[in-house]
Amino acid sequence: MSTATDPGLEKRPGPGAAPPRPAARSRRVPLLRVLPLAPAVVLLLLFLAGPIAYCAYIAFTDLQLTGQAEDSFVGFENFTTAFGDDAFLNAVWLTLVFTVISALVGQNTLGLALAALMQRASKPVRTLVGGIVITAWVLPEVVAGFLLYAFFRREGTLNAVLDWLHLPTQNWLFTLPILAVSFANVWRGTAFSMLVYSAALNEIPKEITEAAEVDGAGGWRRLWHITLPMIRRSIGTNLMLITLQTLSVFGLIWVMTRGGPGGRSQTLPLFMYEEAFQKSMIGYGTAVALLLLVVGSLFSVVYLRLLRTEV
Repeated sequence: MSTATDPGLEKRPGPGAAPPRPAARSRRVPLLRVLPLAPAVVLLLLFLAGPIAYCAYIAFTDLQLTGQAEDSFVGFENFTTAFGDDAFLNAVWLTLVFTVISALVGQNTLGLALAALMQRASKPVRTLVGGIVITAWVLPEVVAGFLLYAFFRREGTLNAVLDWLHLPTQNWLFTLPILAVSFANVWRGTAFSMLVYSAALNEIPKEITEAAEVDGAGGWRRLWHITLPMIRRSIGTNLMLITLQTLSVFGLIWVMTRGGPGGRSQTLPLFMYEEAFQKSMIGYGTAVALLLLVVGSLFSVVYLRLLRTEV
């Protein structure tokens, strides 16, 4: 009778034995994997995290561009001043109006509508419409601002068309400035939403929509019960990106109205610029910028929580 034992059993440690120590090479593997990322991390800390931290510090000081020998720490005084400033509260309200009209309603809805229509259009129509919409998107912000200024001014294109149709005209940049700049931002930024939704709609299996159509579901029912649920994650991503972009729009509004007349189109970026560089109150302007960053972060958190929910 053979008394040889299984070689694998001889190598197993007993119940009280310590586990085997890992090899030195296995300890070096994680370090070698992280090492190539070190330059990118250093650059991010130096050029992104560093300036953000310095701006956060300036927001708690009374730093000014001129007329000041040295700055001092003032705590939350800039923030309390902002919430007691009617001009700041007006800028907050106009920023929300501008974001809702031009991003959440305008760009998002129009981009989805164009993407859905182009799914059924012929190739020449898709090429023409896509070229026009994307051209508006790739134009520099200043150029787009001058084009829309010429469109909305008293002697502009819009009033010329209305006069030709025997309809009443008005100075849109004076009577409805926030709506004029909102429409301008919709005109310029819809292409991004259209491209996002075009890619999302192409990923929907045709068998699902064809089966719903055979079952008698109309266009609106297919849109509400099939299309929108299946592209929900694309909708959330698009809303987050265009919201953050719209919150930071500066050049377009500055070229068209400069925040006027009477501050009726002065959003937070323009208010921040005026306080920091025209009135030389860098500390106060940076505090407003920090509040704008908080608003953008809140929007991002809401959208990210929506994206975590499964269909």
